[in-house]
Order: sequence, then C-alpha cells, then structure tokens
Amino acid sequence: MSRPERLKLPMYSFPESSAPRLRSAPAHRHDLSPPPPTSPEYTPYLPPPPPTYRSRGRRWPLSLFHVPRPRTVRTFLKFALPTSLLLILLGLYLYEPHIEIAFYSRSWIHNEIEPILPLSGCFDPARVSPKYNVSDAVYGKRRTEVQAGLRLQMGLDCYDFAGTVQAHEDDARPESRTQFHTYWRTDLVPFGPRQEWMIKSFFATQDVAASRLVVWSNGDLSRNEILRRYVARYPESFALRVVDIPALAKATELSGSELLKMKDKKAWIDGDLLRLLLLWNHGGVWVDMDSLLTRDLAPLLEHEFVTQWDCYDKPYQPLNGALMRFRQHSPYLCEAFHIMATSPPPRIHSTDWGSLLYLKLWRRLIAHSIPPFKILPFCFSDGLDCRMEEDWMLNSTLARTRTAHPQTHQLRGRDGVRALDNELFKVSAYIHLQLALILWTKPRIHHLGPQGTHPEETELGALAMPEWANSGQAKATYAR
Repeated sequence: MSRPERLKLPMYSFPESSAPRLRSAPAHRHDLSPPPPTSPEYTPYLPPPPPTYRSRGRRWPLSLFHVPRPRTVRTFLKFALPTSLLLILLGLYLYEPHIEIAFYSRSWIHNEIEPILPLSGCFDPARVSPKYNVSDAVYGKRRTEVQAGLRLQMGLDCYDFAGTVQAHEDDARPESRTQFHTYWRTDLVPFGPRQEWMIKSFFATQDVAASRLVVWSNGDLSRNEILRRYVARYPESFALRVVDIPALAKATELSGSELLKMKDKKAWIDGDLLRLLLLWNHGGVWVDMDSLLTRDLAPLLEHEFVTQWDCYDKPYQPLNGALMRFRQHSPYLCEAFHIMATSPPPRIHSTDWGSLLYLKLWRRLIAHSIPPFKILPFCFSDGLDCRMEEDWMLNSTLARTRTAHPQTHQLRGRDGVRALDNELFKVSAYIHLQLALILWTKPRIHHLGPQGTHPEETELGALAMPEWANSGQAKATYAR
C-alpha cells in the first residue's frame, strides 16, 4: 500500500503588490510605515503620542518633570530648613550685613538728577547784594571744619569728629542778633505744650543777648497763652510773626508765581519754601519745630550749611534742611529760587523743594567751580540717624555714665548733670529725642550771661519730660 504524496505548501502567501522588500532594497530604506491594507475595512493600529507639556511655544515630554512624593518632600525639608537656618546664623556671626534696597524711576533720574543746567548768575558781582560779602562768606577763612571727608560710619567716629567743633573764649559776639526761625501751621494742630519744648530748649541753650527766636505761622498766635508768656518775658529775644509768602518772595524769581500757593497736609512743600524765603529776607538759622536745641549753635554759624540726611549717603536724597543756616540775600538761595522757578512743580508730600533741590544746587555749584555750601555730618543733624549699633553705642554710653554717676538718673543737681555732660560732650549738633531726654533738660550754659546762669536754667532742670517724648517723634539740636 503506497503512501499519499506530500504537498509542500508555502508558509506565507503574498500577493505581488505586497511582496516583502529585500533588506538590500535601496528604495524607501527609512520608510517604516505599515504595508497598505489588503481590504478597505483594514485600519492599522497607531500608538498614541506621548503626553507633552507646553511652555512658551515649545512642547516638552511630561516625563522630564518628575513630581516627588510627599514623603520625599517632607524628608528633604526636615534636613534642609535647619541646615539653612544654621548657615544664616553662622553668616551673621562671621559677617556684618549691609543691605539697603530702594527703587527709583529711571525716567525720573534721567529728567531730575542727571541734567546739570547752568547757574542763573547770582554769584556775578553785579548781582550780589551789598548785604552779602562774597569774599568772607564764600572764600573767607574759617576757624572750624565741619566736613570730615569720610562717611563716618564706624564706631563713634562721627561724634568724635563733632568734638572738634568747639567754642573759643575769644570768639567775638555778632554785631546783630542771630535770627532763629521756625514755623507752625495753625490749621493743622493747635500750638500746645508739646511745641513749647522747642521754645524752652532755645532759651536754655542759646545766648539770649545775641539771638532771637521768631515763631512764624499762617495765623495769629498772639492770643495763645503759652506764647504770650514768652513774649512778655523775653521781648527782645522772642517774637511772633504771621507769614506773607508773596511779600517774602518779592525780588526773587518766584515773585508772582503760582508756585507760592502750593502746600500739602503735612506742611512739607510750604515748609520747604518758607524756610528759604525767611533766610533770604532775614538770614540766620532755620530749625524745625519738632526739634530740641541742646547746645549753643554759635561755633557753627561761620558757615552756611544744610545737613546730611543720614550716614547711608542716599544717592538721590543725601541732604536735609531740618537744620540749616544761610546769610541774608545769600547767592546760594538766589540760585535755589531759580531752580524752583524753572523746574517742574513739586510732588505732593515730597522733598522736591528740600533734599532734591539742595542736591541739584550743590551739583550745579561745583560744575561752575563755585565753592558749595557746607554739609554737616549726620550726627550733627540726628545722632541716632544711622545704623542700629549707633543707638546701642549711645545708650551704652548713657548706661556707663549712670553707673559711674548714679545721681545723673534724676537729672537734678549741677554735679550729676556736669558728669553726664562731660561724658557726652563730643556729640554735637542735632540728636534724636531719646538721647535728648537726658541731655537737653540741663545743658551746658557757661557763657550765656555775666553770671554764667540763665533764667530758664532752674525751671528746665526741674521739669519732667512729657509722655509723648518717649515716642521719639521729635529731634534734638545740640552743638558745642
């Protein structure tokens, strides 16, 4: 019996149109697309594209951004936060940080700071007032130097430098009284005991026979009971005046200008304007009402000056006018009026007619080779207006003095006051009220009268400072 014959069947059967390509086929070598379907119902399977993350027009695979598990995050923070805190504390222990950040508009800098415009010619001999001696006031010899040339930020350098400004026995008394000017707006707050402290400090520290304090206001203060006592007691050394800004602005570039009517609720704009007009017309010293005089300013009056704002030397706000001195019809003030008249109006609640104005004037003066006015160091204008360590050092000095001389804490008795005064005699010009609480109530007044005493000395030495004084909302002016 014979076996049936076997048939060799092909393992795959391809139509001619779909025969597999040989590996050596040169055409479409990189074409990996599936073969065409054999029937219309055939649909090839295509895997979905990987998820992507769109950011700024580009598509990134989501797999690149791995989100850690919460347990991993907690473990990381458990070690990272304490480590970071220890590193910060170590850095503060080893290094002294100095950080100050301020933001200024570039357009404002370009328009207000960078341009140095010409002077108006107030220093030309033909325009200088006969009441102003340029040879003496600008180029004359000075007995004291009030500009150190350094920033005086280290330790008590500023106060040590202030100690070099001292009175001398052979200093001649001025021919006329030195006029001290201050201003109070009656429409803001009534004049009361708080404002009286500035007046008390004036009579306790200045040479009454050679100076006069004029309290200016925009209303009548003659009926105020506090002020009436001083007018009656010191008729030659104290006066009340009502300001007439248009009259004060005559013979200046601001005469008849609408700028004279500008004011704000903080009395910054009109206060900055008024101090310049008063010094132009009368000369003398301007002192803000929120100040306390603690030393005779006579050794500083040979200079015309403003004060440094603080020890940081802010590039666009370095100067302050809370304490300033100019002579009558000073060309410096004449040039200041020119800048005010030709510049944009001041912004409300700004120092455009204060610190910015003084900076513009100072830069224009040196650009035209004219010696500028002096700038008292910051501790002459506010003894604690610097770093925190300045406050700590001065308070430490007071603590050491009180320990060595326990009687000084009562602020009564000449011996205790003299011990404290000798300890702090170098602090000069204008200090914060916190230090003035101890200094000003019994200042050194060794040359105010033939007997070496002053009528206000006993009264002020027995008075206690009011509760508002502890808030530090006033300043104290103090100079040897």
